[in-house]
Amino acid sequence: MRILIYGAGVIGSLYASKFAKAGMDVTMYAKGQRLKELQEHGLWYRGKTGAHKVEVNAIGEIKPDDRYQFVFLTVGEKQVEAALEELKENTSPNIVMMANTLQPYRKWEKICGKGRILPAFPGVSGCMEGGILDAQLLPRTILPTTFGEIGGRRSNRQDVLAYIFKRSHIPYQIVPEMHHWQVSHLGVIVPMADAYRLSKCPERICADEKWMTLTAVRIKKNLRWIDEKRMLCPSKLYVIKSMPTGMLANLLSRTYQSELGHRLLYKYVMNSPDRFRQLHQELYGYMKMHSKERE
Repeated sequence: MRILIYGAGVIGSLYASKFAKAGMDVTMYAKGQRLKELQEHGLWYRGKTGAHKVEVNAIGEIKPDDRYQFVFLTVGEKQVEAALEELKENTSPNIVMMANTLQPYRKWEKICGKGRILPAFPGVSGCMEGGILDAQLLPRTILPTTFGEIGGRRSNRQDVLAYIFKRSHIPYQIVPEMHHWQVSHLGVIVPMADAYRLSKCPERICADEKWMTLTAVRIKKNLRWIDEKRMLCPSKLYVIKSMPTGMLANLLSRTYQSELGHRLLYKYVMNSPDRFRQLHQELYGYMKMHSKERE
């Protein structure tokens, strides 16, 4: 099983380490200092007993005839178009696109070729420190790696990808329509990130009753709109949508003050405020546009 990881940041590095440890032939595409680190020192990650190394190939150029069964695209949304332009001449049939975007997948297919993209979302939390990966997979109950074919069809490659994740001990879920899942995901995450971004005291947001209530109201409002558009998924979001505001505010408070919430959301939001500002604009711009369509 030949796999290419396009992008050697936190997400790409974690999946590369998991696949390599499962015995797969893994190549990482990187640039600049990160490429030099991988070629000279290998891929290092921090585990329970210290730093460990896994063997991967590292390249800085993709040749058209260098064929992989799966290419995992793990760059930020701003780099997606350039990445697909580079990959369009390559003969690898499957591009697992792990981008947090509301842009239609058909737009990306126009660049790299119809039928090549398999939409996905990473279930990863962590950072890179001194060239060493310090990250982890998120629990299945929180956010497993999520993927599904465009339009919800079943496919053989979907089953093969599930096998790869299972063999690599990566929690995963298959959803009928990834675009619906992406909208639903942002409907919850954006208000939670907004609370951090806009609060005067983000490190103590869990104790701010007004912010917890306001965040609960915004999440419920988003989920009601998404449900009206028949896009709400997974099913557990129906429980959140129907939950009394006070109960949801209390649940949010406990989530914010948990170790996982701090590591997963607080650090990510505070280190990437511009990215979450952009996600806010994308979500509410999307909702506004589709509300006008209904009118």
